[in-house]
Amino acid sequence: MAPAEATSNDRSLPLEGSIKARKAHDTKHPNGKLNGAAIHSDQTTADVDENAELKKAFRNKYRHVQAVHSRSKPSCLSHDTTESPSFLGFRNLMVIVLVAANLRLVIENIQKYGVLICIRCHDFRPNDVRLGLLLYLMIPCHLLVAYLIELIASINAVSARAARTKRGGSASPTVDENRRFQLIWYVVRVLHFINVTAALVTTSWMVYWHIHHPLIGTLVEVHAIIVWLKAASYALTNRDLRHAYLHPVKGELDALPDIYRECPYPQNVTLGNLVYFWWAPTLVYQPAYPRTERIRWGFVAKRAGEVVCLSAFIWFLSAQYATPVLRNSLDKIATLDFLAMVERLLKLSTISLIIWLAGFFALFQSFLNGLAEVVRFGDREFYEAWWNSESLGVYWRTWNKPVYQFFRRHVYSPMRSRGWSHMAASTVVFLLSAVLHELLVGVPTHNIIGVAFLGMFLQLPLIILTSRLERMRSANGRLLGNTIFWVSFTIFGQPFAALMYFYAWQAKYGSVSRMMVGSGSVLLGSGTCRVA
Repeated sequence: MAPAEATSNDRSLPLEGSIKARKAHDTKHPNGKLNGAAIHSDQTTADVDENAELKKAFRNKYRHVQAVHSRSKPSCLSHDTTESPSFLGFRNLMVIVLVAANLRLVIENIQKYGVLICIRCHDFRPNDVRLGLLLYLMIPCHLLVAYLIELIASINAVSARAARTKRGGSASPTVDENRRFQLIWYVVRVLHFINVTAALVTTSWMVYWHIHHPLIGTLVEVHAIIVWLKAASYALTNRDLRHAYLHPVKGELDALPDIYRECPYPQNVTLGNLVYFWWAPTLVYQPAYPRTERIRWGFVAKRAGEVVCLSAFIWFLSAQYATPVLRNSLDKIATLDFLAMVERLLKLSTISLIIWLAGFFALFQSFLNGLAEVVRFGDREFYEAWWNSESLGVYWRTWNKPVYQFFRRHVYSPMRSRGWSHMAASTVVFLLSAVLHELLVGVPTHNIIGVAFLGMFLQLPLIILTSRLERMRSANGRLLGNTIFWVSFTIFGQPFAALMYFYAWQAKYGSVSRMMVGSGSVLLGSGTCRVA
């Protein structure tokens, strides 16, 4: 026998012996007798195992004959691939590239401008601080006025129901009863309108003419708009509850949301109920809300820490990076150098996007969740996954749920129920939203130039154009819609508005800017600092 053959037989003997021994053992019945069905099943299993063992032994012995190409397979990036490849590695690469590119900008910014941060340098005038604080504390008084109006209306409703002759408790209101209700509602509506309009108009007028610093003015104006929306929701909701209370048509009271039974009308018209609504992180009034069982103070501390850290981060980016880019854009805008303006716009887009994302997280995730925890507010869906928006319409419905819920409940739905078309109701919603956006931006910056108004109102035609992409089932349609959303958001949205209002501010207060430039200083959003 040749040595090679002896080696081959020696390798195969132990394998064959072990397979035959296991096969003989497995085919026996537990009592020592052979079982026909068990023999057939176990023989099949043993044959499979024997073949696998033989193939393994064959591969170990003949390694150069392995079949590498055994079936047809497409490339993983081909269209005819059966499994979609994962792009997790490319995502990690994009993150690395983004970090590296922004790190280069950080180094370039410091080399060019030095450190522009100055904690003690600010432009908070004492008059701005005093007046802003006074207005901030006085704005909630209009909610108190709204409560007094509703309290008088509820007392009148209780008297009217007690005096009215009962007709089984299920009849519709008579013509006289309906006329009386409409008259009372007309008076209540006029009083509410005067109250909320005075709150918004007075605050806007004081901020525009008497508060110079944009940050203080913005905080006051935001508070006034929030109270205006809350007061409107408080009045409209109680109006419907009062009508259902006075004229309980059979089945209507049972159709009210179940949660309303915890505090039915007019028991909800109390000062404590209104104060809770004032502090609750919602713009839609309800007599009762879902509540949590306890307050997690550790959770509140974490959210407060996030708000502080993100606010400092936003201030740092605004002062160190955004302000120099904005200042360097002034001469380009003045000379209408469009190519240079586009370059400035693209450079500002990254900074403004980071600032906006940090502000979004600080407000909707950190602040509102912390506030909700303190007041034990249960429904904390303040936003949805808007970053995956397939169209601009999806974005506006998901990124700011409190505002969306207000306009849908108190503007869009009532108009639709009165026969208005979807387009007409949507136009009114975006028109009101555009006015509020202009007040929010134009009043604190003392420049009502209409950029914020047009930027918001012109979203409507863009929503119509991208609505078809939203209805598409294909992945390509969703990808295209999401791309259009991000391009319009990062380039033509925030950066353009920031450039326009900064230019308008400099045009209005140009003497201050020229004086600061002449003395070698930079005018920052939060103050002035010496250029290093």
